[in-house]
Amino acid sequence: MSVYEQVGGVLETRVPDPVSVLVVEDDATIRRAVQLSLERYGYQVAVAADGLGGLEAFRAGGHDLLILDVMLPELDGIGLCRRIREESLVPVLMMSARGDALDVVAGLEAGADDYVVKPVDTAVLVARIRTLLRRATFRPAEPEAESEAPSADAQSPAKAAGVLAFGDLTVDTLGLEVRRGGRAVPLTPTELRLLLEFAASPGAVLDRRRLLRDVWDYGWEGDTRVVDLCVLRLRKKIGADRIETVRGFGYKLVRT
Repeated sequence: MSVYEQVGGVLETRVPDPVSVLVVEDDATIRRAVQLSLERYGYQVAVAADGLGGLEAFRAGGHDLLILDVMLPELDGIGLCRRIREESLVPVLMMSARGDALDVVAGLEAGADDYVVKPVDTAVLVARIRTLLRRATFRPAEPEAESEAPSADAQSPAKAAGVLAFGDLTVDTLGLEVRRGGRAVPLTPTELRLLLEFAASPGAVLDRRRLLRDVWDYGWEGDTRVVDLCVLRLRKKIGADRIETVRGFGYKLVRT
C-alpha cells in the first residue's frame, strides 16, 4: 500500500521508509537530474520516459508520490493523472515547462495536488514533496479529556466520535472518513485537508491566502489557482452548494 490509499471506503495512512517516488519525464537529462537529486535526499526513485510507461510503473505499485511532466509522449501528463485518479488517491505533483496557466489549470482539474515550474530548484522540489507527504500522513490530534462532566449534547455518539454533520455530509475528524448520503466519499490528501479546514470553522469565511498557508503549507505567496481548483474538485464530490464563494474574500462551508 502507498502512503495514502482508499481501502473499503476508509482512508488509510502510513509512514513509509524509504519513501518511493515515481518520476515520469520524457527529457532524459531532466529525468536523470531529478532522480539523482531526490536520491541524495534519501528517496527511492523509479522513472519512466512516457505516459504509458508511467501508467505501467504506477500500476506495478508501491509508490508513495508521483511527479508527472505535463508534456509526455504516448499519454500526456494530464491524461495520465486522470487515469491514476480513477484508481488511487496517491499524491501527485505536476511539472510544467512554462508554468502556462492552461497547463496548471488542466493539471489541477485532472486531480493533481500541486505543481512546479521547470527548471525547478532541488530544495523547492523536496519542500513540495515533504509538504504533500505530510498531508498524506496527516492524523488529527486526539481531543483532550474534559475536566468537567460533559453536557448531554456533547455525549451524543456523533460528537463523541468526532463526527461533524452538515446536511447529508458527515466528516469524521478522527477516523478521517467523509460520507455523503451514507456513502463514502474518496478524497485526495489535499482535498481532505481542505475539507477539514472548512469543517473546523463552519460558516466562517476563509480567504485563499490562509488556505494556502494552512492546507498547502505555503509560507510564501503561492498561486491561489491551486485553492480555486481544489475547491472546485471538492464541490463535485461533496455537493456544489456545500461550499459557498464569498466574492472578494474567499470561501465558507455552509452549516446546513
